[in-house]
Amino acid sequence: MAAHPHLPPSPPSPAWTSPTGASATQGQPASTLRCSVIVPVYNGAGIITRCLDALARQRGFGPDDYEIVVVDDGSTDATAAEVEAWIERHPHLRCRLARQPNGGPGVARNTGVQLAQAELVLFTDADCAPVAGWMEALAAAFDDPAVMGAKGAYLTEQTGLVPNFVQAEYEERYARMAGRSQIDFIDTYSAAYRRALFLENNGFDPIFRGSCEDQEFSFRLAQKGYRLVFVPAAQVVHLHDASLGDYAHRKFFIGYWKALLTRLHPERMVEDSHTPQTLKLQILLSGLGLLLAGPALLGLWSRPLRWTRWPLLATVAAFLATALPFLRALARRQPRLALAGPLLLAVRALALGLGYLAGAIHWAGVSPTTRRPVMPGWKRAAKRGLDVVGASIGLALSLPLIAMAAVAIKLDSPGPVFYRQVRVGQNGRRFQMLKLRSMVQDADRQLAQLIDLEHLPEPAFKLANDPRVTRVGRFLRRTSLDELPQFINVLRGEMSLVGPRPEEERIVALYQDHHRRRLAVKPGMTGPMQVSGRGALPLAERLRLELEYIDHYSLRRDLAILWQTLPAIWRGRGAY
Repeated sequence: MAAHPHLPPSPPSPAWTSPTGASATQGQPASTLRCSVIVPVYNGAGIITRCLDALARQRGFGPDDYEIVVVDDGSTDATAAEVEAWIERHPHLRCRLARQPNGGPGVARNTGVQLAQAELVLFTDADCAPVAGWMEALAAAFDDPAVMGAKGAYLTEQTGLVPNFVQAEYEERYARMAGRSQIDFIDTYSAAYRRALFLENNGFDPIFRGSCEDQEFSFRLAQKGYRLVFVPAAQVVHLHDASLGDYAHRKFFIGYWKALLTRLHPERMVEDSHTPQTLKLQILLSGLGLLLAGPALLGLWSRPLRWTRWPLLATVAAFLATALPFLRALARRQPRLALAGPLLLAVRALALGLGYLAGAIHWAGVSPTTRRPVMPGWKRAAKRGLDVVGASIGLALSLPLIAMAAVAIKLDSPGPVFYRQVRVGQNGRRFQMLKLRSMVQDADRQLAQLIDLEHLPEPAFKLANDPRVTRVGRFLRRTSLDELPQFINVLRGEMSLVGPRPEEERIVALYQDHHRRRLAVKPGMTGPMQVSGRGALPLAERLRLELEYIDHYSLRRDLAILWQTLPAIWRGRGAY
């Protein structure tokens, strides 16, 4: 097995021994196993056996269908002794204990994946007890070969106020994810990945020692357009925070690590599939309220500061307004939760905000990892601004040309003026790309008669003398006027003025992992391909140019490509 920079070497451990004395080679996927379950644990004495007992009672999985890999992350209590005793009591199950120096849960999970022998790896935590159908639900998601990762859900049996509030928080997020065919956020209390993909992408980044390593990994995969899904039936019964102090402490450190996470993935500050947008607003409002609280308090004694009570009251009112939908859900769950809800929401927002501020200060000017964001946040904002201004001007100037082309298209051949085709955009999102129709109406059906798609030397192709192209279409293609409607795609946020060419789904399906990096940015109306040969370029050269553009992105380069586009259109190389 090749070494991976984010994966530690496997600790020494004996090969599996079955009841019949047969052994399996360590670290190599075994075809008889349907999945490997990885459980990292640190000082988990008293709770780890609860997790293992639940894993031993899985429905639909026999003892030879799965293995359990417990990774002790440098525990200083009796965790290892408890696990060893449990293994002795369950000789019919494949369970292994691996030990390593304390490196954090991400490193422990990486070690577990290296030891895993199945092609599908499942993750849960030591303080979780998976329900009887947990493995079955997660494994079923991978019956679809396009699915690369899956996320499950929390349950709780606790009756306290804080644990029930935590559960309500998660259920709000599950409701947000439930309607999505694809997600970008997986946390590893209930998760699964294809082992080969996990290793190819270097596993969890060990710099995240306390939190967010699982989110960061899923963001990395989503950036490449891999399909990740939510499986609500893959439930684990978790031991939530029992006290307000524990809850605030956990949220503070989540905020702390989020500062580093959003530095590596600044686009996730805008949105991800898990985090409610109201939470971000509540963090800002709580910070503003904290700043106003001091002057407002002093205003009780100092007349010049009395005015500050009004912005403080307005801030509190705005905070409560953002909380109303969640408070209604709390009231349906438990009336006393709704009464305590505003306080708990304020604690959550303040803890996350203060943690984020502490993390931002700590990581400022520090490069803790060799990885860099694809595009820093300020560059994304500037690029979007350029897109909106440029596309607005471009569309306004193009409308007369589009109108004239529409008349010519209708006079030349029957069919619609516009052609819509599904293309793959940023993070693998599908969208309908607009073009002026340049081919006959049934062009897609005629394609199979012209070329054998199964035996092409490469999946991307252009026919130099395509008989499906109309007379008007040849002119539109030669001058690139057929692409003017894509200014609408740019304004919708589906495309950019400059970027990699929007790719067809069938070609993306054939990408290797490193090719998928081109999906990290929005596709462009023009780009390095268009100014370097257009359709005349072989696929490998096109991908090389586009990945080089992403790796060395700058606004100056975007402007240079825009400047080079008109001469490239005039030359007409590869325009057919």
